[in-house]
Amino acid sequence: MSRVAKTVAVALAGSLLGHDEAAAFPAGCGETTCYLRLNRYPACPFAANTFGLVPHTDSDFLTVLSQDQVGGLQLMTDAGWVAVKPRPDALIVNIGDLFQAWSNNLYKSVEHKVVANAAAERFSAAYFLCPSYDSLVGTCGEPSPYRDFTFGEYRRKVQEDVKRTGRKIGLPNFLKHRPPPQSRPA
Repeated sequence: MSRVAKTVAVALAGSLLGHDEAAAFPAGCGETTCYLRLNRYPACPFAANTFGLVPHTDSDFLTVLSQDQVGGLQLMTDAGWVAVKPRPDALIVNIGDLFQAWSNNLYKSVEHKVVANAAAERFSAAYFLCPSYDSLVGTCGEPSPYRDFTFGEYRRKVQEDVKRTGRKIGLPNFLKHRPPPQSRPA
């Protein structure tokens, strides 16, 4: 999974930088900073109203996912939530928040969720391409809409936001010029 993730990341970065410059991308990612998560989603009789995993974006550079044939992964598109049909011969690659920031929003971190299945349990394996916590995320070129930040700073801010608001805010916290908060009518 490590080789697959690195190969995909270098190919995507190469489309922005040129393949020679992209060979070292992403900086700070190694076998000790990335991780593999095995997921089990039990069958749920209340599946219509139950998330296996709430809507979110991944905080890494990219995620490589292998899912079983039960299904349940959905991606947000302009048209709404779309189910990802399982294929035994395919892996799914999700762009993460760090790749979106690094690419200056040319690549977008995909919002996704997992919905429960009433009759069958679901399994998946996800490999997260992450840099070390002290790695600067950087950019593929200036000007960047984001200020400089490390992966550790990003993770801490995400955790603070979830504790404070109940949800992940993510990249908007790191914009160089944040829009003013929306005022509420009285």
